[in-house]
Amino acid sequence: MSEKKEPEKKENKETPGEDLKLKLEECEKKKNEYLAGWQRARADFINYKKEELERIGELLKYVGEEMILKILPLLDNFETAEKNLPQELKENENIKGILQLKNQILDLFKKNGVEEIKTKGEKFDPNFHEAVETVEAKDSESGTILEETQKGYKINGKLIRPAKVKVAK
Repeated sequence: MSEKKEPEKKENKETPGEDLKLKLEECEKKKNEYLAGWQRARADFINYKKEELERIGELLKYVGEEMILKILPLLDNFETAEKNLPQELKENENIKGILQLKNQILDLFKKNGVEEIKTKGEKFDPNFHEAVETVEAKDSESGTILEETQKGYKINGKLIRPAKVKVAK
């Protein structure tokens, strides 16, 4: 009798436990990849939010500057009216009330970082002053501001309108 040989079975080298380990490693690799991608996206989003807030802040500053520049002529008119007001009207309660508006505008400016540029008696600084006239002055040093013809203003240290001044020769 001859013995029949059974065909050899190919043995699967991987056991069911090893197969699960490979799948688990693959899942771990994908999880780490997805997690890293999510963390990058989250960091990018946080940076985007910060940049947008800064951009909006700058835009609001610009809008604030524009509004202040539109209000400055009103303040100039109050200054002129107060300067030219006859002495007998300076004590009038109605006039005092109207001039109180000027003080309220100045308080609003101060709260928003707006400040007047110092002029009279200061040295001329072309960064903050605009010379409209030079005047012979024997009792003042050359380059000293003698008179202010229009107030100048800064907002948070940034020039928004130079002061117009008369300077000693």
